[in-house]
Amino acid sequence: MLNSRLLHLEALMASNEIDAIVVNPGPTLVYLTGLHFHLMERPTLLLFKRGEQPSLILPELESGKLAELEFPVTAYTYGDDPSTWQAEFDSALASWQKDSPVIGVEAIHLRFLEMEYLQKSLPGAGFASAAGVFNALRAQKDDREIACMRKAVEIAQNALSAVVPMIKPGVNEQQIASELVIRLFRAESDTELPFAPIVAGGPNSANPHAVPTTRPLQRGDLLVIDWGAAYEGYFSDLTRTFAIGALDDKLKKIYETVKSANEAGRLAGAPGKMAGLVDLAARQVIEDAGYGQFFTHRTGHGLGMEAHEQPYIFSGNELFLEKGMTYTVEPGIYLPGKGGVRIEDNIVVTADGCESLSDFSRDLRIL
Repeated sequence: MLNSRLLHLEALMASNEIDAIVVNPGPTLVYLTGLHFHLMERPTLLLFKRGEQPSLILPELESGKLAELEFPVTAYTYGDDPSTWQAEFDSALASWQKDSPVIGVEAIHLRFLEMEYLQKSLPGAGFASAAGVFNALRAQKDDREIACMRKAVEIAQNALSAVVPMIKPGVNEQQIASELVIRLFRAESDTELPFAPIVAGGPNSANPHAVPTTRPLQRGDLLVIDWGAAYEGYFSDLTRTFAIGALDDKLKKIYETVKSANEAGRLAGAPGKMAGLVDLAARQVIEDAGYGQFFTHRTGHGLGMEAHEQPYIFSGNELFLEKGMTYTVEPGIYLPGKGGVRIEDNIVVTADGCESLSDFSRDLRIL
Protein backbone atom coordinates (compact mmCIF):
# COMPACT_ATOMS: atom_id res chain seq x y z
CA MET A 1 0.00 0.00 0.00
CA LEU A 2 2.75 2.46 0.93
CA ASN A 3 4.67 1.71 -2.26
CA SER A 4 1.56 2.54 -4.30
CA ARG A 5 1.27 5.81 -2.42
CA LEU A 6 4.85 6.70 -3.30
CA LEU A 7 4.13 5.92 -6.95
CA HIS A 8 1.07 8.16 -6.80
CA LEU A 9 3.19 10.88 -5.22
CA GLU A 10 5.81 10.61 -7.96
CA ALA A 11 3.15 10.88 -10.67
CA LEU A 12 1.68 13.97 -9.03
CA MET A 13 5.13 15.53 -8.76
CA ALA A 14 5.74 14.96 -12.47
CA SER A 15 2.42 16.48 -13.49
CA ASN A 16 3.09 19.51 -11.27
CA GLU A 17 6.71 19.87 -12.48
CA ILE A 18 8.12 19.37 -8.98
CA ASP A 19 11.52 17.64 -8.89
CA ALA A 20 11.59 16.78 -5.18
CA ILE A 21 9.54 17.18 -2.04
CA VAL A 22 10.35 17.48 1.64
CA VAL A 23 7.86 16.56 4.37
CA ASN A 24 8.18 17.09 8.09
CA PRO A 25 6.14 15.31 10.82
CA GLY A 26 2.42 15.44 10.21
CA PRO A 27 -0.36 13.60 8.39
CA THR A 28 1.40 13.42 5.02
CA LEU A 29 4.52 11.83 6.48
CA VAL A 30 2.35 9.25 8.26
CA TYR A 31 0.38 8.65 5.06
CA LEU A 32 3.53 8.00 3.02
CA THR A 33 5.58 6.04 5.55
CA GLY A 34 3.32 4.76 8.31
CA LEU A 35 5.74 6.31 10.83
CA HIS A 36 4.70 8.72 13.56
CA PHE A 37 7.02 11.51 14.68
CA HIS A 38 6.29 14.52 16.86
CA LEU A 39 7.16 18.06 15.89
CA MET A 40 9.83 19.07 18.36
CA GLU A 41 13.10 20.95 18.63
CA ARG A 42 14.89 18.14 16.78
CA PRO A 43 14.12 18.25 13.03
CA THR A 44 12.79 15.21 11.18
CA LEU A 45 12.41 15.33 7.41
CA LEU A 46 11.38 12.94 4.64
CA LEU A 47 13.21 13.65 1.37
CA PHE A 48 11.86 12.31 -1.88
CA LYS A 49 13.26 13.04 -5.34
CA ARG A 50 11.71 11.63 -8.49
CA GLY A 51 13.44 8.42 -9.55
CA GLU A 52 15.41 8.04 -6.33
CA GLN A 53 15.05 6.11 -3.08
CA PRO A 54 13.51 8.18 -0.27
CA SER A 55 15.69 9.47 2.56
CA LEU A 56 14.92 10.34 6.16
CA ILE A 57 16.78 12.76 8.39
CA LEU A 58 15.93 12.00 12.01
CA PRO A 59 17.27 11.97 15.57
CA GLU A 60 19.13 8.84 16.68
CA LEU A 61 16.57 8.31 19.43
CA GLU A 62 13.89 7.82 16.73
CA SER A 63 15.90 5.43 14.56
CA GLY A 64 14.26 2.32 16.02
CA LYS A 65 11.08 3.24 14.16
CA LEU A 66 12.78 2.53 10.84
CA ALA A 67 12.29 -1.20 11.45
CA GLU A 68 8.56 -0.59 10.86
CA LEU A 69 9.05 0.72 7.32
CA GLU A 70 7.64 -1.32 4.45
CA PHE A 71 10.10 0.02 1.85
CA PRO A 72 13.82 0.90 1.85
CA VAL A 73 15.03 4.38 2.79
CA THR A 74 18.42 5.93 3.31
CA ALA A 75 18.58 7.18 6.90
CA TYR A 76 20.68 10.06 8.19
CA THR A 77 20.66 10.21 11.98
CA TYR A 78 22.16 12.73 14.37
CA GLY A 79 22.76 13.06 18.11
CA ASP A 80 21.86 15.71 20.64
CA ASP A 81 24.51 18.29 19.72
CA PRO A 82 22.81 20.81 17.38
CA SER A 83 26.17 21.86 15.95
CA THR A 84 26.34 18.50 14.13
CA TRP A 85 22.88 18.62 12.56
CA GLN A 86 23.72 20.70 9.51
CA ALA A 87 26.34 18.13 8.47
CA GLU A 88 23.64 15.43 8.30
CA PHE A 89 21.48 17.66 6.14
CA ASP A 90 24.47 18.34 3.90
CA SER A 91 25.11 14.60 3.53
CA ALA A 92 21.49 13.74 2.87
CA LEU A 93 21.16 16.44 0.22
CA ALA A 94 24.59 16.12 -1.43
CA SER A 95 23.21 14.42 -4.54
CA TRP A 96 20.65 17.21 -4.99
CA GLN A 97 23.21 20.00 -5.09
CA LYS A 98 24.34 19.44 -8.67
CA ASP A 99 20.78 19.59 -10.06
CA SER A 100 19.48 22.75 -8.35
CA PRO A 101 16.05 21.10 -8.13
CA VAL A 102 12.69 22.74 -7.59
CA ILE A 103 11.75 21.48 -4.13
CA GLY A 104 8.10 21.31 -3.18
CA VAL A 105 7.04 21.98 0.39
CA GLU A 106 3.81 21.74 2.37
CA ALA A 107 3.35 25.44 2.96
CA ILE A 108 1.04 25.06 5.95
CA HIS A 109 3.28 22.52 7.71
CA LEU A 110 6.97 23.11 6.98
CA ARG A 111 8.63 25.18 9.70
CA PHE A 112 11.38 27.76 9.46
CA LEU A 113 13.56 25.38 11.50
CA GLU A 114 13.72 22.80 8.72
CA MET A 115 13.69 25.38 5.93
CA GLU A 116 16.83 27.06 7.28
CA TYR A 117 18.76 23.76 7.25
CA LEU A 118 17.54 23.05 3.73
CA GLN A 119 18.54 26.46 2.40
CA LYS A 120 22.02 26.19 3.88
CA SER A 121 22.52 22.74 2.29
CA LEU A 122 21.03 23.78 -1.07
CA PRO A 123 21.81 27.46 -1.64
CA GLY A 124 21.06 27.12 -5.38
CA ALA A 125 17.76 25.30 -5.05
CA GLY A 126 14.35 26.81 -5.57
CA PHE A 127 11.53 26.21 -3.07
CA ALA A 128 7.88 26.31 -4.01
CA SER A 129 4.53 25.39 -2.56
CA ALA A 130 3.58 21.92 -3.77
CA ALA A 131 -0.09 22.52 -3.02
CA GLY A 132 -1.10 20.84 -6.28
CA VAL A 133 0.70 17.68 -5.20
CA PHE A 134 -0.35 17.56 -1.57
CA ASN A 135 -3.94 18.64 -2.17
CA ALA A 136 -4.49 15.69 -4.51
CA LEU A 137 -2.40 13.10 -2.67
CA ARG A 138 -4.82 12.29 0.16
CA ALA A 139 -8.07 13.72 -1.19
CA GLN A 140 -9.55 10.40 -2.40
CA LYS A 141 -9.81 7.80 0.34
CA ASP A 142 -9.61 4.07 -0.28
CA ASP A 143 -11.94 1.51 1.31
CA ARG A 144 -9.73 1.06 4.38
CA GLU A 145 -9.54 4.79 5.03
CA ILE A 146 -13.30 5.16 4.70
CA ALA A 147 -13.80 2.25 7.11
CA CYS A 148 -11.59 4.03 9.66
CA MET A 149 -13.58 7.23 9.25
CA ARG A 150 -16.84 5.32 9.61
CA LYS A 151 -15.52 3.88 12.88
CA ALA A 152 -14.45 7.35 14.06
CA VAL A 153 -18.01 8.56 13.45
CA GLU A 154 -19.44 5.60 15.37
CA ILE A 155 -17.15 6.31 18.34
CA ALA A 156 -18.11 9.98 18.36
CA GLN A 157 -21.83 9.27 18.19
CA ASN A 158 -21.63 6.69 20.98
CA ALA A 159 -19.73 9.12 23.17
CA LEU A 160 -22.27 11.92 22.78
CA SER A 161 -25.14 9.50 23.38
CA ALA A 162 -23.54 8.64 26.72
CA VAL A 163 -23.20 12.33 27.66
CA VAL A 164 -26.69 13.53 26.72
CA PRO A 165 -28.35 12.26 29.94
CA MET A 166 -26.22 14.65 32.05
CA ILE A 167 -27.19 17.74 30.03
CA LYS A 168 -29.74 19.87 31.90
CA PRO A 169 -30.20 23.38 33.24
CA GLY A 170 -27.46 24.30 35.69
CA VAL A 171 -24.74 22.15 34.13
CA ASN A 172 -22.02 24.30 32.58
CA GLU A 173 -20.26 24.05 29.22
CA GLN A 174 -16.89 22.97 30.63
CA GLN A 175 -18.50 20.12 32.58
CA ILE A 176 -20.16 18.80 29.43
CA ALA A 177 -16.97 19.16 27.38
CA SER A 178 -14.81 17.35 29.93
CA GLU A 179 -17.28 14.48 30.23
CA LEU A 180 -17.46 14.22 26.44
CA VAL A 181 -13.68 13.86 26.19
CA ILE A 182 -13.75 11.09 28.81
CA ARG A 183 -16.53 9.31 26.95
CA LEU A 184 -14.64 9.59 23.63
CA PHE A 185 -11.68 7.79 25.14
CA ARG A 186 -13.91 5.18 26.79
CA ALA A 187 -15.50 4.56 23.41
CA GLU A 188 -11.97 3.77 22.10
CA SER A 189 -11.09 6.95 20.26
CA ASP A 190 -7.40 7.49 19.57
CA THR A 191 -5.95 9.77 22.23
CA GLU A 192 -5.11 12.45 19.65
CA LEU A 193 -8.52 13.98 19.02
CA PRO A 194 -9.20 16.07 15.89
CA PHE A 195 -9.89 19.12 18.11
CA ALA A 196 -11.12 20.03 21.59
CA PRO A 197 -14.92 19.80 21.72
CA ILE A 198 -16.93 22.98 21.30
CA VAL A 199 -19.79 23.19 23.81
CA ALA A 200 -21.66 26.49 23.60
CA GLY A 201 -24.98 27.38 25.20
CA GLY A 202 -27.29 30.37 24.98
CA PRO A 203 -25.61 33.49 23.54
CA ASN A 204 -22.31 31.59 23.28
CA SER A 205 -23.86 29.30 20.66
CA ALA A 206 -23.89 32.28 18.27
CA ASN A 207 -20.08 32.04 18.11
CA PRO A 208 -19.18 29.24 15.65
CA HIS A 209 -15.81 28.59 17.32
CA ALA A 210 -16.75 29.23 20.94
CA VAL A 211 -14.57 27.88 23.75
CA PRO A 212 -16.42 26.10 26.60
CA THR A 213 -16.96 28.33 29.64
CA THR A 214 -18.33 27.96 33.16
CA ARG A 215 -21.66 29.49 32.09
CA PRO A 216 -24.50 27.25 33.35
CA LEU A 217 -27.15 26.18 30.87
CA GLN A 218 -30.49 27.94 31.22
CA ARG A 219 -33.97 27.09 30.07
CA GLY A 220 -34.64 28.44 26.61
CA ASP A 221 -31.00 28.05 25.53
CA LEU A 222 -29.77 26.51 22.33
CA LEU A 223 -26.78 24.24 22.95
CA VAL A 224 -24.28 23.59 20.13
CA ILE A 225 -21.92 20.64 20.54
CA ASP A 226 -19.19 20.24 17.91
CA TRP A 227 -17.00 17.21 18.57
CA GLY A 228 -15.07 14.43 16.89
CA ALA A 229 -13.18 11.20 17.43
CA ALA A 230 -10.18 9.53 15.85
CA TYR A 231 -9.62 5.94 14.79
CA GLU A 232 -6.26 4.70 13.48
CA GLY A 233 -5.36 8.29 12.61
CA TYR A 234 -8.60 9.19 10.78
CA PHE A 235 -11.05 11.77 12.12
CA SER A 236 -14.73 12.45 12.46
CA ASP A 237 -16.15 15.95 12.94
CA LEU A 238 -19.82 16.31 13.89
CA THR A 239 -22.15 18.95 15.30
CA ARG A 240 -25.58 18.68 16.86
CA THR A 241 -27.70 21.40 18.45
CA PHE A 242 -30.07 20.79 21.37
CA ALA A 243 -32.74 22.80 23.16
CA ILE A 244 -32.57 23.30 26.91
CA GLY A 245 -36.25 23.40 27.69
CA ALA A 246 -38.76 25.00 25.35
CA LEU A 247 -37.46 27.40 22.69
CA ASP A 248 -39.08 30.58 21.47
CA ASP A 249 -40.54 30.54 17.97
CA LYS A 250 -37.60 32.39 16.37
CA LEU A 251 -35.06 29.85 17.64
CA LYS A 252 -37.31 26.99 16.53
CA LYS A 253 -37.46 28.52 13.06
CA ILE A 254 -33.70 28.82 12.68
CA TYR A 255 -33.31 25.24 13.87
CA GLU A 256 -35.69 23.89 11.24
CA THR A 257 -34.06 26.07 8.58
CA VAL A 258 -30.59 24.72 9.36
CA LYS A 259 -31.93 21.18 9.43
CA SER A 260 -33.34 21.67 5.91
CA ALA A 261 -30.10 23.27 4.73
CA ASN A 262 -28.12 20.34 6.12
CA GLU A 263 -30.33 17.91 4.22
CA ALA A 264 -29.92 19.87 0.99
CA GLY A 265 -26.14 19.90 1.41
CA ARG A 266 -25.97 16.20 2.24
CA LEU A 267 -27.86 15.30 -0.91
CA ALA A 268 -25.99 17.66 -3.24
CA GLY A 269 -22.68 15.83 -3.65
CA ALA A 270 -21.84 13.40 -6.45
CA PRO A 271 -18.85 12.53 -8.66
CA GLY A 272 -18.35 15.23 -11.28
CA LYS A 273 -20.22 17.94 -9.38
CA MET A 274 -18.35 21.04 -8.27
CA ALA A 275 -17.71 21.39 -4.56
CA GLY A 276 -19.15 24.89 -4.68
CA LEU A 277 -22.56 23.51 -5.66
CA VAL A 278 -22.80 21.70 -2.31
CA ASP A 279 -22.30 25.04 -0.58
CA LEU A 280 -24.87 26.65 -2.85
CA ALA A 281 -27.48 23.97 -2.12
CA ALA A 282 -27.24 24.46 1.64
CA ARG A 283 -26.81 28.23 1.51
CA GLN A 284 -29.82 28.77 -0.74
CA VAL A 285 -32.15 27.26 1.88
CA ILE A 286 -30.88 29.67 4.52
CA GLU A 287 -31.00 32.68 2.21
CA ASP A 288 -34.53 31.85 1.10
CA ALA A 289 -35.58 31.83 4.76
CA GLY A 290 -34.13 35.32 5.22
CA TYR A 291 -31.10 34.39 7.31
CA GLY A 292 -28.34 34.55 4.71
CA GLN A 293 -26.39 37.23 6.55
CA PHE A 294 -26.25 35.01 9.65
CA PHE A 295 -24.59 32.08 7.86
CA THR A 296 -21.05 33.33 8.24
CA HIS A 297 -18.83 30.43 7.11
CA ARG A 298 -18.44 27.89 4.33
CA THR A 299 -20.72 24.86 4.26
CA GLY A 300 -17.92 22.40 4.94
CA HIS A 301 -14.38 21.17 4.54
CA GLY A 302 -12.54 17.99 3.68
CA LEU A 303 -11.89 15.49 6.43
CA GLY A 304 -9.50 12.58 6.89
CA MET A 305 -6.13 12.52 8.63
CA GLU A 306 -6.68 16.21 9.33
CA ALA A 307 -9.78 17.91 10.66
CA HIS A 308 -9.56 20.41 7.78
CA GLU A 309 -8.20 19.36 4.39
CA GLN A 310 -9.26 19.16 0.75
CA PRO A 311 -11.91 19.48 -0.63
CA TYR A 312 -13.17 22.76 0.84
CA ILE A 313 -16.91 23.30 0.41
CA PHE A 314 -17.21 27.02 -0.26
CA SER A 315 -19.12 29.13 -2.73
CA GLY A 316 -17.44 29.27 -6.12
CA ASN A 317 -15.09 26.33 -5.58
CA GLU A 318 -14.86 24.74 -9.04
CA LEU A 319 -13.04 21.63 -7.82
CA PHE A 320 -14.86 18.54 -9.12
CA LEU A 321 -15.80 15.99 -6.49
CA GLU A 322 -14.52 12.46 -7.06
CA LYS A 323 -15.34 9.06 -5.62
CA GLY A 324 -13.68 8.61 -2.24
CA MET A 325 -13.56 12.28 -1.29
CA THR A 326 -14.80 12.93 2.23
CA TYR A 327 -16.05 16.22 3.63
CA THR A 328 -18.38 17.84 6.15
CA VAL A 329 -21.72 19.51 5.57
CA GLU A 330 -22.28 21.99 8.42
CA PRO A 331 -24.58 24.91 7.68
CA GLY A 332 -25.40 27.25 10.53
CA ILE A 333 -27.34 30.33 11.56
CA TYR A 334 -25.93 32.55 14.31
CA LEU A 335 -28.00 35.35 15.87
CA PRO A 336 -25.66 37.59 17.91
CA GLY A 337 -26.61 37.82 21.57
CA LYS A 338 -29.38 35.25 21.20
CA GLY A 339 -28.11 31.90 19.98
CA GLY A 340 -27.03 29.76 17.06
CA VAL A 341 -27.67 26.44 15.36
CA ARG A 342 -25.27 24.19 13.45
CA ILE A 343 -25.89 20.64 12.24
CA GLU A 344 -22.87 18.84 10.81
CA ASP A 345 -22.46 15.47 9.11
CA ASN A 346 -19.59 13.62 7.49
CA ILE A 347 -20.03 12.73 3.82
CA VAL A 348 -18.25 10.35 1.44
CA VAL A 349 -18.62 10.61 -2.32
CA THR A 350 -19.69 7.26 -3.79
CA ALA A 351 -19.68 5.93 -7.35
CA ASP A 352 -23.04 7.53 -8.14
CA GLY A 353 -23.78 10.01 -5.36
CA CYS A 354 -22.81 10.46 -1.75
CA GLU A 355 -23.41 8.88 1.65
CA SER A 356 -23.58 10.32 5.13
CA LEU A 357 -21.31 8.38 7.49
CA SER A 358 -23.16 9.92 10.43
CA ASP A 359 -26.76 9.23 11.42
CA PHE A 360 -27.15 10.77 14.89
CA SER A 361 -30.70 12.20 14.95
CA ARG A 362 -31.05 15.64 13.41
CA ASP A 363 -34.49 16.26 14.91
CA LEU A 364 -34.73 18.96 17.57
CA ARG A 365 -34.24 17.34 20.96
CA ILE A 366 -35.39 19.13 24.10
CA LEU A 367 -33.28 18.33 27.16
